[in-house]
Amino acid sequence: MTSRHPQELPGRRIEALATLPLFHKLEGRHVVLAGASEGAVWKAELLLATGADLHVFAGDGAEAFDGLLASPAEGTLTVHSRIWSSGDLSGAALAIGDIEDRSEAEAFVAAARQAGCPVNIVDKPEFCDFSFGSLVNRSPLIVAISTDGAAPVLGQAIRAKIEALLPAGLKAWAQAAHDWRPAVQSRALPFPLRRAFWDKFARRALEAPAAEPNEIERNALFSALDHLQSTHDGRGRVTLVGAGPGDPELLTLKAVSALQSADVILYDDLVAGGVLELARREAKRMLVGKTGHGPSCRQDDINDLMVALALQGKHVVRLKSGDPGIFGRAGEEIEACNAAGIPVTLIPGISAAQGAAASLGVSLTHRDHARRLQFVTGHGRNGLLPDDLDWTALADPYATTAIYMPRATLGMFRDRVLAAGLTPDTPAIAVLRATRPDENRVTSTIAKLPERLAELPDRGPMLVLMGWSLAVAAAKSVEGSIASAAWPAPLPLRRYANSHKPDTWPRDGRSPG
Repeated sequence: MTSRHPQELPGRRIEALATLPLFHKLEGRHVVLAGASEGAVWKAELLLATGADLHVFAGDGAEAFDGLLASPAEGTLTVHSRIWSSGDLSGAALAIGDIEDRSEAEAFVAAARQAGCPVNIVDKPEFCDFSFGSLVNRSPLIVAISTDGAAPVLGQAIRAKIEALLPAGLKAWAQAAHDWRPAVQSRALPFPLRRAFWDKFARRALEAPAAEPNEIERNALFSALDHLQSTHDGRGRVTLVGAGPGDPELLTLKAVSALQSADVILYDDLVAGGVLELARREAKRMLVGKTGHGPSCRQDDINDLMVALALQGKHVVRLKSGDPGIFGRAGEEIEACNAAGIPVTLIPGISAAQGAAASLGVSLTHRDHARRLQFVTGHGRNGLLPDDLDWTALADPYATTAIYMPRATLGMFRDRVLAAGLTPDTPAIAVLRATRPDENRVTSTIAKLPERLAELPDRGPMLVLMGWSLAVAAAKSVEGSIASAAWPAPLPLRRYANSHKPDTWPRDGRSPG
């Protein structure tokens, strides 16, 4: 097996953006609005809410803004009963035109760009340097949604969804963050402690958004910070995170939280790109991949890197496909952290077997037909079929078996398990890239499946599920006995408990197939 070293790969940490979302500070700044429609009045109200010094050039429609002139606002409003001129845009921070006439719109855009200010023409995206999104207002917490003008109704629907998700009480917590930040900054804390404080603050805000962030809450949070300061020894921490089989929506909330607080992410080849999209943008990402029978990083090198980064005070997330505790070498990495005195926690993930079963629409257990679920590896340290598998247990006709990483050894596995007594027509399904958009699978019997693996692409994580709990799924796509198979007759547990031999099958003499 070819070895390779952990590496930070070049490339994007974010997918392409149609527009760049920005938040403008407009308090006291000169902003120009041309137009007098109902839409222009709404734009004026929005801009005044930011504290802007807004000048509206309304022509003969100045009375449309009488309501805004009569009501108090954060900013200042001046309404001019004339149309705009190029000199009006001098020094403007933004220029917005609600202008129907195309030639006038072109002139407004040219004047704005000549003055060096970004410009927006309402409902004419081809003229716009920026756009207005749908807003969720919990100021100073503000969420803006944009579809780049493609689907405004969709943006509004998403806004309504977010409005329902974000309690109004978060406004007070966002203001508290603004008010308390100087006290945190004055302590000159190292980054891990600052991050820990704000993580705790965010958890408290989301747990009890209706609670008033009063002096009691403040004292509790700062007392926790005092404790962190007194016990902090400069070391970071390691979190082993299960990335699931591929679909980012299968990540747990705790896994997402860890990814968003990471300083460094050490990830495997098998981790889907969509999962990394959910990580903190500023986090360094390093590939420490292991590929079956291909170039792989040595486990000792991964352990050493993980510990070294944590000793520098970093929060290291070790991101593993599936569940880190199932054939993910989590035990070795936990031992390395313990030996170095590095705090380590483990966040479980959806296993590849669970993901594959969900894609197939089957249960891995069944009260009558699958009384046990067993996970085995398809290869050992030397890349060959392990010598110490319990073949008697694997030949159990009323167990479901998940075989991890079996591509190169499934033929040998088949020969051994059939020799141990498993019936050749036991359903078996190979699933490649389970839960991902490019998932692929082959359904067969355990006797025939090894020769059919060539039908699958030659790269990607593969898992084989085997057992009669898969009979219904197998019957949908396989010829022969499985295509017409019904569930095997239930086997009394007391008769099966002491033997795996055929004489323990149902009295009518049928095999489970």
